[in-house]
Amino acid sequence: MDLDDILVILLAGGAGERLYPLTKERAKPAVYFGGPYRIIDFTLSNCINSGLRRIFIATQYKSLSLNRHIRMGWSIVSEELGEFIEILPPQKRVGEHWYLGTADAVYQNVYSVVQESPSHVIILSGDHVYKMDYSKMLRFHLDRQADATLATIEIPVSESRRFGIVHVDETDRVVGFEEKPVTTRPVPGSSDVALASMGIYIFRTDVLVRALEEDAARPASDHDFGKNVIPALIQNGPVYSYRFYDENKKASKYWRDIGTLDAYFDASMDLCQVNPEFNLYDPEWPLRTNQPQAPPAKFVFAEEGQRCGQALDSVISSGCIISGSRINGSILCPNVRVHSFCEIEQAILMPGVRVGRHARLRRAIIDRDVLIPRGALIGFNPEEDRRRHTVTEGGVVVVTAEDEPLIGPITDESLRAEADADRGGSAAT
Repeated sequence: MDLDDILVILLAGGAGERLYPLTKERAKPAVYFGGPYRIIDFTLSNCINSGLRRIFIATQYKSLSLNRHIRMGWSIVSEELGEFIEILPPQKRVGEHWYLGTADAVYQNVYSVVQESPSHVIILSGDHVYKMDYSKMLRFHLDRQADATLATIEIPVSESRRFGIVHVDETDRVVGFEEKPVTTRPVPGSSDVALASMGIYIFRTDVLVRALEEDAARPASDHDFGKNVIPALIQNGPVYSYRFYDENKKASKYWRDIGTLDAYFDASMDLCQVNPEFNLYDPEWPLRTNQPQAPPAKFVFAEEGQRCGQALDSVISSGCIISGSRINGSILCPNVRVHSFCEIEQAILMPGVRVGRHARLRRAIIDRDVLIPRGALIGFNPEEDRRRHTVTEGGVVVVTAEDEPLIGPITDESLRAEADADRGGSAAT
């Protein structure tokens, strides 16, 4: 099996409306997750760990920060060896519209695919969190001489309405597909388990190009792999289901489509557990990202009358300084500053956040470069929180720099005032 003959297309152009306002200025795959990482890093790490180093990334909405992240953090392949990780923005080669669906995103870039002359193409999504060795799936695909293979994960039949459901026979050949059915039938040999599509596909290149051309010619199509392309292929050739083999080394398989703010918050809080469901610390499956050139995290002020900064059951990234405050069950992304006498519990603080003295945060997501003024209370008064900020159905408060008047932008003057306060200077209160 020659992995140099395989091309990956990673779809990273989704708008991510359900993660708004975190996606107001960035694409969903560029949202921070787990401290220093972006969501797209997990799929890209899967590719590198699988030995796949020819990767196109199809972008579309609000892609500036995503493009910068890829450029600064993923220049790890050798162009001299024919390897690349390359951005593909909408080029309108086949029409005047932007990407209309997952299949159309690939169809609009079919010229770039054909130019690389791959034997097979792997289609991936850039907004899921999981660990997977795609080379194992590719071997399965080749052994069965399939036209296409799609990755599936076992779910309870009762949850079928949340997923695209794949129907298979006793040999795992795909015989049908349903998009989020209210009820469905279980897989052969089981009474309560169905197979959900993970949005991961492997195609023979000639089969893919032909299927995309046929789909593009159907005006009524949604131009989606799961809804349109795969169901059409089932009638014409062998399509197989590959059951997800998890490299996460846990009892239950971990695959998350972090599609809502509450799902994002819950998945993040899991990382703070003693034994989290998703393992960031496996040296045999390194997770790569763009690491800022920042100093180590620091916890200061153990003087009499002022407790030392401390963090319990939390993820603290490089460049963070916790000054005489208590952090519990939270994630601090790089270069966060928490000034004295603060209480932060179950919160996610994006890079560059500054928290002023005596502030209290609970069940909150603070967006990048936000200044939380001294004495602020967030997550304690639901009515006041809803007036000023976005609050999810689960009660999580999302704070952005535009949430005036409580939250203001970081200025040199505000930084000096807080630094003076922590040093016991004239600005102390």
